[in-house]
Amino acid sequence: MNLEVVESEMVVPQHLSFKRVQMSDKYPKGQSRGRHWKHLKQIIQAENYQSCPPNQPNYVNIESPPSIYPSKKFCDITGFEAPYVDPRTNIRYADAEVFKLVRSLPNEYIQRYLALRNAAVVLK
Repeated sequence: MNLEVVESEMVVPQHLSFKRVQMSDKYPKGQSRGRHWKHLKQIIQAENYQSCPPNQPNYVNIESPPSIYPSKKFCDITGFEAPYVDPRTNIRYADAEVFKLVRSLPNEYIQRYLALRNAAVVLK
């Protein structure tokens, strides 16, 4: 048997797309590793907010017009969003378990919950 060796110049890329890249290869020493976050001072300087009209809301001027959406209602007991209100006590609640708790509360506790919300009502 006579085997011949054939020479060829095959070029293999240094990085194969399916292999993981080592961090040291991807970012040489001294190069940043990803996203650079700007501080508020840097944003203000870059955007030149001094030239904006004073009535336009931006990072410097936090005054803005009132929201056009209705304010969200939250449960007085749990703090979750509350789609329901107890008609007897006027306490907002999130679900049936909280409703049972609201109905079992004494009047003085209900007054305290309403006072926290600045909706104190004298219950009969």
